[in-house]
Amino acid sequence: MNEQIIARHWLALIAPKAAPALATSTVLILARIWNANGAEHSIGNAVLMTALSLAAAAAGVCATIGRAGDPVIAGTAFAASGGLALAGVAGYADGTSLPLLLWVLATAVAYGLAVRYWRDDRRTRVAYERHVSDRREERTHIERVETIRGTTQIEVARAGAAYAEQLAQALVTRAALPGFDLRALETAGLPGLPAADTFQE
Repeated sequence: MNEQIIARHWLALIAPKAAPALATSTVLILARIWNANGAEHSIGNAVLMTALSLAAAAAGVCATIGRAGDPVIAGTAFAASGGLALAGVAGYADGTSLPLLLWVLATAVAYGLAVRYWRDDRRTRVAYERHVSDRREERTHIERVETIRGTTQIEVARAGAAYAEQLAQALVTRAALPGFDLRALETAGLPGLPAADTFQE
């Protein structure tokens, strides 16, 4: 009920949304640096990046086969395969138009995949917040009912104590009246008060 309210910094809110673009941009920048340092039209480097990309794709396929398949490992492997392919093409090509085109496509695909996970995460978070809110309302209602019940019991006890005090005061007052005769009341058939003798003492 007394939960601490934490205001997240705006960078913490933007960082997950910018992660796909930052990842693809980093791969493009590193590939262009690699291109400037001798990877342009290098068959050996192209073969290496192709082999690594195919190996990562094969690992992703293996991670999806069978009941023991893990979607997180498969997604990571396929993302690595795409990143290696982008790096290979951007490092091998001599112009910037093809690497930029591949960067735009890779970024669009990355955001397309990320949006799906963001939507699932948002649904899970909303369901959890709704569940917590329902539980909080239920507990608040139970606390209210218990408070009302406790207050009622206290008031009933106070009323009973006040009635007993008034009754005792009435008995004392009646016993102190001049001419009060307890025996005459008993003879007349009226109910006697056993505590009257104690008050007379």
